[in-house]
Amino acid sequence: MIIGTAGHIDHGKTTLVRALTGVETDRLKEEKARGISIELGYAYAPLANGDVLGIIDVPGHEKFVHTMAAGAVGIDHALLVIAADDGIMPQTIEHLEILQLLGVTQGTVALTKVDRVARERIDEVRTEIAAILGVTALAHAPVFETAAALPNDPGVWALRQHLDLQAQAMPARAQHGLFRLAIDRAFTLAGQGTVVTGTVFSGKVAVGDQLLHSATGQTVRVRSIHAQNQASESGAAGQRCALNLAGIAKEDITRGDWILDGQLQQATERIDIHLHLLAEAPAMAQWTPVHVHLGTKRTTGHVALLQDAAIEPGTEARVQLVLDTPVFTVPGDRLILRNAQASRTIAGGMVLDPCAPARKRRSPERMAYLDALEQLILSGDFAALIAQAPHGIPRSQLQRLSGHALDKQQPVAGTISLPMTNGDAMVLTEGRWQILQAQLLQALARFHAKSPDEPGVNASRLRRMALPGLQQASHDALYQGLLSALLQDKQLASSGAWLHLPEHSVRLSSAEQALAQKLLPAIEAGRYDPPWVRDLARDHSTGEEVVRQLLKKLSRQGLLFQVVKDLFYASGRMDELTATLAELAAAAPHGEIQARAFRDATDLGRKRAIQILEFFDRIGYTRRVRDAHMLRPDVQWKFS
Repeated sequence: MIIGTAGHIDHGKTTLVRALTGVETDRLKEEKARGISIELGYAYAPLANGDVLGIIDVPGHEKFVHTMAAGAVGIDHALLVIAADDGIMPQTIEHLEILQLLGVTQGTVALTKVDRVARERIDEVRTEIAAILGVTALAHAPVFETAAALPNDPGVWALRQHLDLQAQAMPARAQHGLFRLAIDRAFTLAGQGTVVTGTVFSGKVAVGDQLLHSATGQTVRVRSIHAQNQASESGAAGQRCALNLAGIAKEDITRGDWILDGQLQQATERIDIHLHLLAEAPAMAQWTPVHVHLGTKRTTGHVALLQDAAIEPGTEARVQLVLDTPVFTVPGDRLILRNAQASRTIAGGMVLDPCAPARKRRSPERMAYLDALEQLILSGDFAALIAQAPHGIPRSQLQRLSGHALDKQQPVAGTISLPMTNGDAMVLTEGRWQILQAQLLQALARFHAKSPDEPGVNASRLRRMALPGLQQASHDALYQGLLSALLQDKQLASSGAWLHLPEHSVRLSSAEQALAQKLLPAIEAGRYDPPWVRDLARDHSTGEEVVRQLLKKLSRQGLLFQVVKDLFYASGRMDELTATLAELAAAAPHGEIQARAFRDATDLGRKRAIQILEFFDRIGYTRRVRDAHMLRPDVQWKFS
């Protein structure tokens, strides 16, 4: 269990921690000289069950509230320290508000310096404590009267026994998430190198693991680990860990950075949050400037309202934070907002969408998406989120939003997972999958009804006809998955580059069949330089128009391909030419196919080579990019 202190300056937090653990948490010269805490302090104490109790001691001065907020994130239990002589003070209230806004629900109150006041004053302060805690989640927190400056104080002993029992009864945090550690300190040790410390928000880490430093994107290797101040081979969520890292210098690291699993690496400057505005804060208007405390990071930004009216004190609303520097976060993370002068805490919130859009942020569709994210945060259920993505959502995005690794084959039960070229996968609901398949088949049926003599359409044209909203490269995996599934299920057929319904065909008369049996072998024999229509008509004593129309009909059947007017290639030869294109693309640095390389590979003249390349562009198998041609990733050639 990790305990975080809270309370006003000079109320005895550091003295109490020293009495509880024997550890002096004020380590800076300035702290010792001034007698106040300036930085976060850390202390540990063994428990009877073999675990270790960790305590984060925070400064109480109003100028260091930002440091207190950095120390309070990730704690399990709050130790609210209130001096009996001073009673409730401004930072007592502000620290308590921060704890509430961060979602801390377990806590204990230490009433310190009771040896300096009369019993009546102690009772008076206890009444004040009951009043301020009564409206919070700590309403039933026990109060221990302590005099930590005295040796063997029974109040300190009773408090320590209580904290030990609380720690031993607290269940371990789930460890199945992707690893994240919020850095609150970085330093170097002689002979060991860079060390970072912080609270593990999620997941597990082991010696030898490869992780990322959020701010630089550098890969780091974990050389050794101290978990709860003990050497260990691993660390886990809910523990304070010190990681000795290889691959990065201390100078590259600042408080607020993260050490995390690379699958969570995504910087953002816009986040949608569920905001709670404190009752004592002023109404929040559009574009209110704020200081933002998220994880251990402090930055600035503005609040973009997702409603017309200002947010009234004591109410909740969804807003978008537009930040001045990038942050790294996942849905469910808690944050604190302070006013523009950083003199007062005004609100807190929970992250909903860590990568919010700049436009259409108030639309009904956007609100539905945020509803789905709230459901994911509360229940871990992806169903509503995936349903909000009619064209699918990448598995990597689901992992970043949930903070959990997902199975590559079946990321979410009851969904379809389509592999993408970058190793990711597109995930969508089975119902939406069926609708998209039906759209493709219906569009193809309409085409056949309108053009019965056409053999079909190429993949690019079918995509434009059936799914006009899926033309971006980000939808390539979805479209290719649809085609592959329909072809595999034999609901769709292909002839060369043409896609058609299985039952569709172009029929020949008996005379046409007889002539075709003469023409096809002649075209086949011509390989990459077949005879023109006029040559075929002359050789077989047939009119040119008769030959021309028959060859067009045969091309609609997928037996021939018309490269230019009156020049037809056999399907088998086109298979060979597509294979040549694939070989040239694979050999090129960027997959480009140059006309001269294709000319040399086929022993054709430059003019004919260009005619063939332009034919492949025309049917959508390749696309022209300046002076080269590129294979389209969403199109596959069906070999005859």
